[in-house]
Amino acid sequence: MAFVANLWLPIALSAIIVFVASSLMHMLLKYHQSDYRQLPNEENVRATLRAANLARGLYVFPYCTHKDMKSPALMEKYKQGPVGFLTIVPNGPPNMPKFLIQWFVFCLLVGLFVAYLAAHTLMPGAEPMAVFQVVGTAAFLAYGLGNLSNGIWKGQTWSATIKEVIDGLVYGLLTAATFAWLWPR
Repeated sequence: MAFVANLWLPIALSAIIVFVASSLMHMLLKYHQSDYRQLPNEENVRATLRAANLARGLYVFPYCTHKDMKSPALMEKYKQGPVGFLTIVPNGPPNMPKFLIQWFVFCLLVGLFVAYLAAHTLMPGAEPMAVFQVVGTAAFLAYGLGNLSNGIWKGQTWSATIKEVIDGLVYGLLTAATFAWLWPR
C-alpha cells in the first residue's frame, strides 16, 4: 500500500478531473440524448409493468431456462417478439446525489487500481510519456472498453456504445495526463 502514499495526489486529482469532465460532457454537449427513446404508448406499458409489481432487477423476455432454449414454443415467442432486456429501479425520481457519489467513488477506484499497476510497472522518475502510456491504457480499459459488452450482450445500440467508449477514452486520457504530470520524480 506504499503506492497510495506516493500517488494519492494523482489518484484523487484524476478522479476529480474525470468527474468534472464527465459532468460537463453530459450536461453541456448533450450528445447522449439520442441514446434513449420514448416507448410508444408509454403510459400503457408503465401500467402493465406496475400491475406486475416487479422487484428491482434485470429481466429478459421471453424468459427461458437453458433447457428451454430450443423448444418450438420459445422459438415462436422469439419470432413474434418483442425480445428484450428490462432494468427495473426503485420508484421515485432519480437519486442524483447518490449516483454522483457512486460515480466519484468509481473514479477513485479506477485511479487506485491504475496507480497500483503503474507503481508496479514504472519506477519513480519514469519518463512522462511512459507513465502516460501505461496509465492511459489501464484507465481506458476501466472507463471505456468494458462498455462494448453492452452492445454485444444487452442489445444497446452500437451508436450509444461507441459514444460510451469515446467517453472512456477521454477519461483515460485525462487520467493519463494527470498521472504523467504528478508522477514522482
